[in-house]
Amino acid sequence: MPSLIKSIRDDIKCVFDRDPAARTTFEVITTYPGVHAVIFHRLSHGMWKMNLKWLARVLSNIVRWYTGIEIHPGAQIGERFFIDHGTGVVIGETAEIGDDCTLYHGVTLGGTSWEKGKRHPTLKNNVVVGAGAKVLGPIIIGESARIGSNAVVTHDVPEDATVVGVPGRVVEHRKDEKEKQRAATAQKMGFSAYGATQDAPDPVATAINCMLDHIHIMDEKMETMCAALKALGSELDDLQIPELPELEIHTEAENKTEKS
Repeated sequence: MPSLIKSIRDDIKCVFDRDPAARTTFEVITTYPGVHAVIFHRLSHGMWKMNLKWLARVLSNIVRWYTGIEIHPGAQIGERFFIDHGTGVVIGETAEIGDDCTLYHGVTLGGTSWEKGKRHPTLKNNVVVGAGAKVLGPIIIGESARIGSNAVVTHDVPEDATVVGVPGRVVEHRKDEKEKQRAATAQKMGFSAYGATQDAPDPVATAINCMLDHIHIMDEKMETMCAALKALGSELDDLQIPELPELEIHTEAENKTEKS
């Protein structure tokens, strides 16, 4: 019971970190359907584990009617879970959600099979799923991944990746070395590769990424050629080329901290 109370307190506190509209604890407790759904799910999940499955389903149905959020009592949910707005959220029986995850309205964590057993997604820690997204099947969404609004995801997603579209595709992967290389080259040229990838239409983003790869290879070849010519005794003017600054890849949490 003490651990349940602590989990509920943490669920309420985390709202203030993720919703700037939240003003007071009383307001969150009395007016946030996402918080209501999570609190009652923790109670119904406890009943489910005690084999009081019918009572757990009844409580879950009452909460669905009241909040518009359907969470099967068998779903496993970690600490500091937040459902923003909430209407239309569906979480299946074998879904597993890690700590510090956030879901927006219209999200479905559903199955793609009628077979018994594991058939719903697993969300690792710090995952954010945008409004209207569908995450389907016994797949794994890696830690700190972001699922864009209205995306349909049916395959595993690596950690720190951003997925958009139907079907879902990775458009940004902060731990990918090639992406970091592109960002460094783009910063040297004076624009943001990540901004181009996120904001430009796909053909344009693809073309820009190809150009950045090409420029990076040309830089390496030029440096090699200059070194070879100097070794042969050629006198070359040493042009001062600005060094690439060390890239800093910030998480959303860090960006919020800096702004505040």
